[in-house]
Amino acid sequence: MLPPNALVLFDIDGTLVRRAGPHHRIALVDAIRRVTRLETTTEGVPVAGMLDPGILETMMRNAGATRALARESLPRVIETAQRLYVRSCPDLRRRVCPGAGRLLGRIRRSGAVIGLVTGNLTRIGWTKMRRAGLAGYFRFGEFGENAPTRAGLVRNAIRRARAEGWIGRGAVISLVGDHVNDIKAAQANKVRSVATGTGILALEELARHSPDILVADMRRLDPEMLISAVTHPKARRTS
Repeated sequence: MLPPNALVLFDIDGTLVRRAGPHHRIALVDAIRRVTRLETTTEGVPVAGMLDPGILETMMRNAGATRALARESLPRVIETAQRLYVRSCPDLRRRVCPGAGRLLGRIRRSGAVIGLVTGNLTRIGWTKMRRAGLAGYFRFGEFGENAPTRAGLVRNAIRRARAEGWIGRGAVISLVGDHVNDIKAAQANKVRSVATGTGILALEELARHSPDILVADMRRLDPEMLISAVTHPKARRTS
């Protein structure tokens, strides 16, 4: 039998790992300080669901940087933040969300392509996956510096998978995430939206944005829900 013509994309924070510690935030703050000498904070910045470049620019602007300074400094800040995080990231194996590893293994065995779509910067995202013991499940990723919006990252991922010949016409494409922005990104690209209640948002809040599938955690997900051409009605809410 041919493998399924399917692509499953995963967010990282709150979806695959949670409570990963302050190291990511500290790397962003320290990177801005080293490059611009500005003292910044993530307080007051709605970081959940945002892309790292947008977070960094908002932090600098909140600290008094002009738009020109923030944008001019951003490439060096991005590179510095990644370098700092790689050095400081802890072991994240105990921070993997319930059911994530088992689900990824089952999807891989099905033959479907698995990718990352995350607001994390590239080296930060891959470092988290390596320290969580999950990196080997993913064929590729689209990261925060690759597009201005999460919907753009999803679009990039789909285009790459098609260009590489990993998926063909009519492929079933799913995006698994824990935030409203993940749902909206899936809907903007007309792919299956799968919301999991392992992040900071309650299931009721996620439900208001009408994901195709809503689960409390990935223990409630079966690969068929993600790679089958038909979404079973009972999969719309499993909590």
